[in-house]
Amino acid sequence: MTNPKLLNQFRSFYFRNFPDDMETMIEYFSVFGGLGWKVDTTKPISTLIRELILENFEMLHEKIEQLTLGDTINKRLLRALAVGDRRIFSAFNRAGLNNQNGGMALNYLQEKGLIQIEYSREKSPREANPYGKLKREEARQRISHKVLFTKPFVRFWFYFIAPHIQDIKMKNYESLLKDFELRQNSYTSLVFEELSELLLNYNLRDAQILSSGSYWDAKIEIDILTITHNGKVYVAECKWTNHKVNTKEINKLLDKCEKLDIQPTQIVFFSKRGFSKKLMHRQGKELALYSSEDFKALLKSNREDELIEDFIIS
Repeated sequence: MTNPKLLNQFRSFYFRNFPDDMETMIEYFSVFGGLGWKVDTTKPISTLIRELILENFEMLHEKIEQLTLGDTINKRLLRALAVGDRRIFSAFNRAGLNNQNGGMALNYLQEKGLIQIEYSREKSPREANPYGKLKREEARQRISHKVLFTKPFVRFWFYFIAPHIQDIKMKNYESLLKDFELRQNSYTSLVFEELSELLLNYNLRDAQILSSGSYWDAKIEIDILTITHNGKVYVAECKWTNHKVNTKEINKLLDKCEKLDIQPTQIVFFSKRGFSKKLMHRQGKELALYSSEDFKALLKSNREDELIEDFIIS
């Protein structure tokens, strides 16, 4: 599910801060995107977390409290969505909410513009077999939609800041910074995936896209599945790790496609650190490879237009 606001925030962040390279851009944007402040991307992120977030904690905390109405249920749900698998029902369970109070919180956060729903494209067992008898587990199966944060900074807050608020209030920052050090790559992966979908769709802009976004069901997850009007299918995986992607990943993705009865027109990989030589040699019509620097394509716009952004802090 393409998030046009995220693209505007990405461009705005670049033209405000001019990071040296796209890997830096993506890492820093994943933390500070949507905050609307100048960020010195020559400094380590941990230093900036201290200077920009922790030293302004009271002001930022007050703003978050305003956005969530200070409501415990709203904040519990945002925390669960930030750290979990993004599925609505599992977030309710993680936050200790039921369908009623969880649904009310979800609606409020969506209306407030903090989150948006990414609807599942899985067919229900009844839809796939409208007249046949269903197995018990199929009859009980619930399709769960997912949630995306509309601004990276809000997700960062509930992923890293919220669990450490009591320590932060006592000026004890070590547990937070250690947590960030250990989980930064894992945290950044989701924003990288969202940006990867934007880049894929940008490169398919001459085609009419019928459906795009992640795909998930009870057994299989694919980072990006994009289908165009002329029936072409693009299947993509995103790897925000410090290792190069190798040819083994092709077989893993093709196995997922086979289980879903999908014939991909093209397999696509997005990688933080590039690809093995063997994989690079296979690049062509049926395999496209994108590394961090390829995300420069998303910056092709008029600078004046892209500095308009709905900030967390205005």
